[in-house]
Amino acid sequence: QVQLVESGGGLVQAGGSLSLSCAASGRTFSSYTMAWFRQAPGNERDFVAAITWNGASTFYADSVKGRFTISRDNAKNTVALQMHSLKPEDTAVYYCAQDSRPYIISIPPIPRYWGQGTQVTVSS
Repeated sequence: QVQLVESGGGLVQAGGSLSLSCAASGRTFSSYTMAWFRQAPGNERDFVAAITWNGASTFYADSVKGRFTISRDNAKNTVALQMHSLKPEDTAVYYCAQDSRPYIISIPPIPRYWGQGTQVTVSS
């Protein structure tokens, strides 16, 4: 069973920065695409960013491109999301996710495992 545990959410003013981290355990981390999704109240869960199993390629939603950066450390089984120039519309619960298939990338990814989520609130 895979476990994904997010950390790093919080409250920040518009224009500020936050970094999220996700620690994974269970199956071979380095074989799977990892991703971040977010869900604002009343909205569906939306794709934010993804990184391939080897870190060679990254993908972003248009709404965060140029402001967010996804990265991973396969030696530590972690994936991170650095968020800059935050806007009130970035307010959401952010979820770490692991793709269901090894060595596959699809946009958006098709997660099999999800973290519990971490709240990010951006005040205006």
